[in-house]
Amino acid sequence: MARVKKGLNARKRHKKILKLAKGFYGQKSKVFRAANPAVMRALRSAYVGRKNKKREYRRLWIARINAGARMNGLSYSKMMNGLKVSGIEINRKMLSEMAVYDPAGFAKLAETAKKAVK
Repeated sequence: MARVKKGLNARKRHKKILKLAKGFYGQKSKVFRAANPAVMRALRSAYVGRKNKKREYRRLWIARINAGARMNGLSYSKMMNGLKVSGIEINRKMLSEMAVYDPAGFAKLAETAKKAVK
């Protein structure tokens, strides 16, 4: 069995981690033993952050739709139910965009939802 020295592979692995740690504070960007846990934590946080971003945007869209609906005499839940009953399939992102940038069009949708709920 041939002898395997790990120097080259270790150096590659260390360089990869230190490259990811660029911009970290102090030893965390210079020393592998300090950088490795910092990078692992950062990668874990980035993964979680990508999931949280979706949550945060949905909350924002719902808040905007609710504000627009209340300006037209409806609550968010009644507006969404009215749209569903009347067969209008539009996602929350587009509804929130309409609430902000096209109040007239949003008001028409709100009227349609009102009629469907009553």
